[in-house]
Amino acid sequence: MEKFHSGFAALIGRPNVGKSTLMNRLIGQKIAITSSKPQTTRNQIRTVYTDSRRQIIFLDTPGIHQAKNKLGEYMVNVAERTLTEVDVILWLVEPSTYIGAGEQHIIRRLAGVKPPVILVINKADTVKKEEILEAINTYRKELNFADIVPVSALKGDNTKELIEVIGKYLPEGPMYYDEETVTDQPMRQIAAELIREKALRSLSDEIPHGIAVLIDSMKERDNGLFDIEATIVCERDSHKGIIIGKQGAMLKKIGSAARYEIEALLGARVNLKLWVKVRKEWRDSELYVRNYGYRDEK
Repeated sequence: MEKFHSGFAALIGRPNVGKSTLMNRLIGQKIAITSSKPQTTRNQIRTVYTDSRRQIIFLDTPGIHQAKNKLGEYMVNVAERTLTEVDVILWLVEPSTYIGAGEQHIIRRLAGVKPPVILVINKADTVKKEEILEAINTYRKELNFADIVPVSALKGDNTKELIEVIGKYLPEGPMYYDEETVTDQPMRQIAAELIREKALRSLSDEIPHGIAVLIDSMKERDNGLFDIEATIVCERDSHKGIIIGKQGAMLKKIGSAARYEIEALLGARVNLKLWVKVRKEWRDSELYVRNYGYRDEK
């Protein structure tokens, strides 16, 4: 009988390279939020892929970048510490022959790690095959990769092959989670992240980095309906006005989009109420960063 393998796989890469999109694709369900804005993922998000031969626990990490505040420092610490805690590392890059300063920093970090590193060239659907081969040749000179796999997280191209490749590097082990589990994230945290995603997608560029979402209460009624109250925290009074919008239109738009996805996740109707609060420069306050759920647990 074939032995069962299990282990932990970290997804790393610069912000906005498609880590969360790939993870959602691999597990077949949306857990991590995605947007076109960098640094969308702030915490390490854990999801689970299980089939008859293996269980892969994916750790989606914040993008590794140059930190500009306490929140940024927290995010980079989480991403870099993850490299020491896993069985295999998936480094996502775009299909380019240009290796910028962000990638060079990651190469230096990966040079000293023990786990095997799989180079995943994402967005392979956006370029010609020759360009992918050129990108492979460029990166191959920089690091000794265990494997190199081109994929399209958006379209799902080659993602089954990637699962097989990851499986080669997993040790024999138990099933850490039951077959039905796709994440160990608390439902409150997923709901908060979905609200933040809708805000990221709806608001102008200068605001999203300065927002956090707190779930104030989440209660289930006897009839199965969920009452959720949440606060969007922003850094300036002017931002509060933009988030609320004319006659509350923007806040209503964010709430409607978030409610739709939370209902799909819970499989139940949701009554969602949103509030907006100003906490000036909260991303530079260690106290606020911790209070809003970004704790760098050593």
